[in-house]
Amino acid sequence: MTEPAPYTEADISLIKRIIPHRYPFLLIDKVRDIVPFKGAVGIKNVTVNEPHFQGHFPEMPIMPGVTIVEAMAQTSAVVVGISLDVVDKPLLTYFMGIDKCKFRRKVVPGDVLELHVTVKRGGGKIWKFEGRGLVEGQLACEAEFTAMMDLQG
Repeated sequence: MTEPAPYTEADISLIKRIIPHRYPFLLIDKVRDIVPFKGAVGIKNVTVNEPHFQGHFPEMPIMPGVTIVEAMAQTSAVVVGISLDVVDKPLLTYFMGIDKCKFRRKVVPGDVLELHVTVKRGGGKIWKFEGRGLVEGQLACEAEFTAMMDLQG
């Protein structure tokens, strides 16, 4: 097993060196409290000018649940990138399963969504995570998800 990269926080620049996502599908702004092979907290500043709000819903913008789960997955991919020290390497992450997903509160423009992810199993190609999305300490979403990590090349 490789030594983890020496980061406990990832700004947007480092995030983009780890995961391939870009606007309009890069859904996290920062990742903090990174503990390799354990977990982290992703930060998503929800703003009204995001493209999904044009249709979901124009008169009452609500962040789609699938994008909340995707933001959890992107946070998890950053944890994997740091854990396996694949910064600046072509890592792709594929969902394999989403379980026990529940939505508890709306996430709307102006909210700061904290994405708390914990590694349940990982170290190789297949990783399992537990995620919780919180707004001001209130649970907005929870899910377990499995992903395959594919280092290209």
